[in-house]
Amino acid sequence: MRRVGFLIWKELLELKGDPRLFGIVVLAPIIQLFMLGYAATTDIRDVPIVVADADRSAASRELVARFAASSNFTIAGVVTSSDEIDPYLGGGRAWMALTIPAGYGETLGRGEPQTLQVVADGSDANSTNVALGYATSLIAGYAQDLVAQRSPQGAALPGGIEPRVRIWFNPRLESRDFMLPGVLALLLLVITTNLSSMGIVREKERGTLEQLNVTPLGRWELVVGKLLPYALIGMIDVCLVVAVAVFWFDVPMRGSVALLFALCAVYLMSTLGLGLFVSTISSTQQQAMMTTTFFFLTPMIYLSGFIFPIENMPAVIQWFTYLIPLRYFLVILRSIFLKGVGLEVLWPQALALTAWGLAVLTLAIARSRKRSG
Repeated sequence: MRRVGFLIWKELLELKGDPRLFGIVVLAPIIQLFMLGYAATTDIRDVPIVVADADRSAASRELVARFAASSNFTIAGVVTSSDEIDPYLGGGRAWMALTIPAGYGETLGRGEPQTLQVVADGSDANSTNVALGYATSLIAGYAQDLVAQRSPQGAALPGGIEPRVRIWFNPRLESRDFMLPGVLALLLLVITTNLSSMGIVREKERGTLEQLNVTPLGRWELVVGKLLPYALIGMIDVCLVVAVAVFWFDVPMRGSVALLFALCAVYLMSTLGLGLFVSTISSTQQQAMMTTTFFFLTPMIYLSGFIFPIENMPAVIQWFTYLIPLRYFLVILRSIFLKGVGLEVLWPQALALTAWGLAVLTLAIARSRKRSG
């Protein structure tokens, strides 16, 4: 252990002597978290909507007021005919158009059903679907209020359905609460994998790795001494990112902090093992960075469920995602943050992550056999 301690101290001194390290280890994760924390969200706010109000009654003005009061919509304009909405949608001044027909107020007053037309710009399909969901929900709530006003003592009319919806784990329906734990996993993957692979390859370029090979250090001692400093950097990044997510972005931490850090350590075994493996197949730092980015990081990001739901992928691709450690760690982080569950629920993901880490670490160590003399 004494020899490993000296090797760890040597690595820390080298890291300390690198002026770029502080920016990579401390500033980069925080800056990226702030950027992704505000950008990585599927929530839609202030959707510009134009209203074609052909009725101009108190009832139609009340409906328009509902949209104006909602934080999800901004009234881009109120016109009198549906023919006037084309310049708004075509010119990009509005994403949606609501058409209120003439006689709308009289029809509602007689208790008869009334149809409203919503036209949406479908250029951005995802945002349009979200915005349509907001509009549908708002109109449905307004219709429910009208039914309640016409019924005695606020009771539901015969044959009506009164939905009572409860949302668990993310009652605010903030996509940021779902995305930010994934950002933590992504930052750990990128930083620790690149640092460990490039750090070891740098030793190759300088020739110092050959000098370490002829020392009495055993293979495991050499690996542990080289990777532990980067594991320490990873845990520092975990502390920074969790603090920013919880105290700045108000992401709830409902689970065990100790379990979170324990499973982060298991995840770091996977990312550092991957970095060590990349170093065994790379000769230069540039080659290590390109190999890590294109052959490992990019497929993991796309196929882990961070961006695209795994359930929507073809069956063959879904089976392939079981080989990606980021998939398991995303489930772990989101479950600890949002659901507050423990190891009794997360043990399958923890076991898979541990097996993946041990496998890639063993493979990397087998490839980095310490040469004698």
